[in-house]
Amino acid sequence: MKLSFFVFVLCVAHFSADVCRASDEKREIEFAESINKTLAMGKTIWLESEGKKFLGLYTETEKNTSKDTVIILHDMGGHPDQQHLIYGLRVFLPEHNWATLSLQMPLREIGVEKEEYYALFPEAAARIQAGINYARNSGAENIVLVGYGLGGLMAAYALSERTADIKALVTISLPVPATENKTAQTLEFIKKVKIPMLDIYGALDVPDVTESARDRRLAAKENEVYRQIKINDEGHTYLHDEGLLVKRIYSWLGVIMSATSTAQ
Repeated sequence: MKLSFFVFVLCVAHFSADVCRASDEKREIEFAESINKTLAMGKTIWLESEGKKFLGLYTETEKNTSKDTVIILHDMGGHPDQQHLIYGLRVFLPEHNWATLSLQMPLREIGVEKEEYYALFPEAAARIQAGINYARNSGAENIVLVGYGLGGLMAAYALSERTADIKALVTISLPVPATENKTAQTLEFIKKVKIPMLDIYGALDVPDVTESARDRRLAAKENEVYRQIKINDEGHTYLHDEGLLVKRIYSWLGVIMSATSTAQ
């Protein structure tokens, strides 16, 4: 029996086994090669977590005085320069004095269900920590996580597992899985978030986002700096006006940072 087939059988029979928890490196390499050919703004960097290198895109602000960085996490099966939303966030936020670090999150094979990504959450958390370390070493004093879709769930998971020095969390189209899962417990993660949190979703978003909006608000009721925003006429891809989404984010961040400075 070939080793690859043996691994496949193990993954099917025992989804939680370590052999199933590694990202699809071939897909990551393909994304990296494609991005390197078309990258017009920012620079590629290679970070390392758990002995594995992964891609990040770092975009600086034009002002040398900026000490603020947003770490951006893409949705399921995506990459750190994905159109339109991830690209828009990483190139427009620097215009408002927020450097951006867009990370390649762990991937599964093409065509798998969302549930098969949950075993990658520990690897995702390790990558987020590597991103935080890079931002710190680059001079960042205020670091914010912005996660889209599954990336938002990965961010919430990471914060629930480890209290990182993060100033705020922004989730875009944060899903609440319909079936119980020990790893993807969105509402339990939200309850553990004590830092400012902005929960954005589209009025025409996917069901596990729109139908759970009230549940997310209830889960965050003890967080005085939680805010939820619904954007009318937008679906999960935010194709109508991603500029409005970016504006909502940097405006909210401005308020949060101002309040933090006043409190200090």
